Amino acid sequence: MKKIFESEIKSNVEVAPNIFKLEVDAPELSTLAMPGQFAQIKLPSNEFTLRRPLGIASTIGGVKIFYRVVGRGTSFLSTLKAGSTLDILAPLGNGFSMHAQSKVLLVGGGMGLAPLLSVAEKIREAEVLIGGKNKAEVLFWIKEFSHLPSIDIIFVTTDDGSYHYGRKGFVTDYLPEILTADKYSAVYTCGPDVMMYGAALEAVVNGLHCEICFERRMACGLGACMSCSIDTVNGRKKVCKDGPVFDAREFIEPEKF
Repeated sequence: MKKIFESEIKSNVEVAPNIFKLEVDAPELSTLAMPGQFAQIKLPSNEFTLRRPLGIASTIGGVKIFYRVVGRGTSFLSTLKAGSTLDILAPLGNGFSMHAQSKVLLVGGGMGLAPLLSVAEKIREAEVLIGGKNKAEVLFWIKEFSHLPSIDIIFVTTDDGSYHYGRKGFVTDYLPEILTADKYSAVYTCGPDVMMYGAALEAVVNGLHCEICFERRMACGLGACMSCSIDTVNGRKKVCKDGPVFDAREFIEPEKF
């Protein structure tokens, strides 16, 4: 059930170049939000009309949201200090099914790892494949996932190979090798579209249930404006209302099965 929360910022710190971790005091939202759902945040300035859609990454010890500074809105958000108040409309959208009966593989790239962190907090057993541009963009994710009891193994790729304990390349390069272990019941993925499609296709051809979580620019976040609509094998759907989490088979032609 979505509600508007007036929530105080507990911290808002830079964890990597232009990437921030926002923590807000919202205990009721912590109990309501499911992995994969998102929030629409109203910035405390008359300069901004539309809310900013941001995924809920964690509900342990408060609500945590990771965001990258990419424009005026997120730039302004990054200046807000502890004690400031945010108007938050949440939780929104449909999250991951969380029906997997055994180990799940989480496959994320960049900021797409945020909703997967919330999955890892609530699932019994998982492994995670982390992809990023460079060492700085994977280290904080490794820290966030490594302390969770559900996580057995963390696989890492960087585009430039700067994280020496991981692989150079993309997550889709590493994924086929990981799936040969034949120990997963499902794959949950979030990140750039091309990465998710590659991961989903690999999962489906291996007979695994796969769910994908889309990141999209949104205006209303409620399904009214159609700005986040995407094409599926079953027609046009709205990321904000029908998603942001979908069964991967909605995006893969039947002949690929």
